[in-house]
Amino acid sequence: MVFWIIAGVAVHYIAVFLPALFVLAGLGLGGYLGSRDAEPAPGPHHGRAQRALRNAQENFAPFVALALLTLVVPGADAGLATTGAAVYVLARLAYLPLYLLAVPVLRSIAWTAGFAGLILIAAALV
Repeated sequence: MVFWIIAGVAVHYIAVFLPALFVLAGLGLGGYLGSRDAEPAPGPHHGRAQRALRNAQENFAPFVALALLTLVVPGADAGLATTGAAVYVLARLAYLPLYLLAVPVLRSIAWTAGFAGLILIAAALV
């Protein structure tokens, strides 16, 4: 489970830094390192990266809370929790490029799989 928590943190930070890559591409290194008093208007990919980050932020807190609870709650089903965490992390990893590339149906399937992973982790606590 600890591996999947760390992997989840890594995937979350990919989502955190992804929008900055599009700002860097638009401003260049000098502009990016400057004060950036006026942010450039987000292009399609930058806007998608920002929305994917907001979605990641909404889903990350429940993942961490549930995952940590499975480590401390007596009687938690470790196998089910680990499976749920793996499903969540891999689905979130798939979700990011699918969102950036605007793949509508597969993106929704990846999001749903990630949510199902959260449900599995929660079920491990019952």
